Amino acid sequence: MYGPRIERWQSATDWLLTTAAILFLIAYATQILAEPTGVIAGVCEVILYVTWGVFLIDYVVRLAIVENRGRWFVRHLLDLAIVVLPMLRPLRLMRFLAIIAIFQRGAGNMLRGRVVMYTVGATILTVVIAGLAVYDAERANGNIDSFGDAMWWAFVTITTVGYGDYYPVTIAGRVVAVGLMIGGIALIGVVTATLASWIVERVSDAASQQKPAATEEHVESLRREIADLKELVRGLVPAK
Repeated sequence: MYGPRIERWQSATDWLLTTAAILFLIAYATQILAEPTGVIAGVCEVILYVTWGVFLIDYVVRLAIVENRGRWFVRHLLDLAIVVLPMLRPLRLMRFLAIIAIFQRGAGNMLRGRVVMYTVGATILTVVIAGLAVYDAERANGNIDSFGDAMWWAFVTITTVGYGDYYPVTIAGRVVAVGLMIGGIALIGVVTATLASWIVERVSDAASQQKPAATEEHVESLRREIADLKELVRGLVPAK
């Protein structure tokens, strides 16, 4: 749809972007949970800026080489947000959502054969991201003052349970909550649709395999009936 050049670029950079996203998550989680100082804090900050630069370069290159630029731009607003909202805490964690966009590049075939794996992996990833983000936003001003509480809030929110025992009160925390709610609904919708498509495909395959067997059985039944009719006709014809 967008030309062969962008396909080649994405195939060549998928692993690089995935590695950058994982490094970003590790550095960000270290900053939030361990609150390091000195050299470790500096290394984490460098990793955050370098990974942002990697995603920025990737976005600019793809925008430059894509053929249907207007349509691609509209359909990749998430990628734009990843590079435009870079270093705002905790919104800078949105950059890690690039790994989800990477999964979506080839997710169509993957989902059909690995629905369970995709569901579990995407759910855990989303819950951890949201937990880190809301903990970063709420620990100083809200009632979510531990990472365990943040993970519990993220889990009940993505499953649309929403007990109400913990809730974000800051603007940044509420932005994360809205993103998690939308992401949870979208994740459930994608998995449900994919599972339904997979079931329909399997039923169709099974039906197509049964049709030849049923036809052969019918033919054999007709042969037996014809043989019986021949015998009956012979019995009716008087012997000479």
